[in-house]
Amino acid sequence: MDGINQRRGFLKCMMWAGTGVLWTVSGGVPRSRLLGGSALAAGTGGLSFMQISDSHIGFAGAPNSDTPGTLAAAIASVKELGGGASLMIHTGDVSHLSRDAQFDTAEQIIRGAGMDTHYVPGEHDVLVDDGKSFFERFTKGGRQGWYGFDQQGVHFIGLNNVQNLRAGGLGSLGPDQLAWLEQDLRGRSASQPIVVFAHVPLWTVYEQWGWGTSDAAQALTLLKPFGSVTVLNGHIHQVMQKVEGSVGFHTAMSTAFPQPAPGSAPSPGPIKDVPPGRLRALLGVTAVHEVQGQAPLAIIDTPLAA
Repeated sequence: MDGINQRRGFLKCMMWAGTGVLWTVSGGVPRSRLLGGSALAAGTGGLSFMQISDSHIGFAGAPNSDTPGTLAAAIASVKELGGGASLMIHTGDVSHLSRDAQFDTAEQIIRGAGMDTHYVPGEHDVLVDDGKSFFERFTKGGRQGWYGFDQQGVHFIGLNNVQNLRAGGLGSLGPDQLAWLEQDLRGRSASQPIVVFAHVPLWTVYEQWGWGTSDAAQALTLLKPFGSVTVLNGHIHQVMQKVEGSVGFHTAMSTAFPQPAPGSAPSPGPIKDVPPGRLRALLGVTAVHEVQGQAPLAIIDTPLAA
């Protein structure tokens, strides 16, 4: 466990320094190597897809008065790094206040990536009318934000763990969604790679700040039979990673603002005193690759600026 914690700390430090890191998982142990910008775009021959998170369009305070600008920079990175990507996922908080104009702005910018994009809601996306506008716009056909689909042999599952989320409270899936998940997984081969994406982490990063999901253990029990499960989240605005058996957990950077490390501040929220010119090094996008002949998915996090 100490080795995993050391690697996790190493990852966090390198990302704050603005360095791309390629993560793979072999035998349940995460390994990393540093990559230059040109190497990040290298293809793998398998499925590749991009992840962005926490755009917070509508936020205009310190340290970022231009969240549309940083989202546009993230989409430019997606276009540069994701030439072979099959799709993109957004792990929530597209908007800051669930307003239609904010959704319009985000949708227009994200459309510039030229990729089929799949969304799950963040708590900031469901502030108005229980998220009706978000679901109608971004998760058509999804039951209140949860749904599944297949892409090149990989099964993707989008989950909603932010409905009725209170400040500082843990996320939750609820019995209806868990019943749907059980049905969705029934009959699938244990060898099929599974990618789960939701807003709030499905592992308890820091309970005091609500950085976790209260009934995640029930969902993870349903996923245990599968040999390769990757769980991607947002919400905490920083890279953290851990492995439990065949399940790899990974949280993404925001495209809007960084948040403090767990327990390092009185409460979560935007880090306001970011030095001038340093903000984009603390924001970024994620690329995920399926390496043919290997079960793990390789994950590369790239800051918007070094």
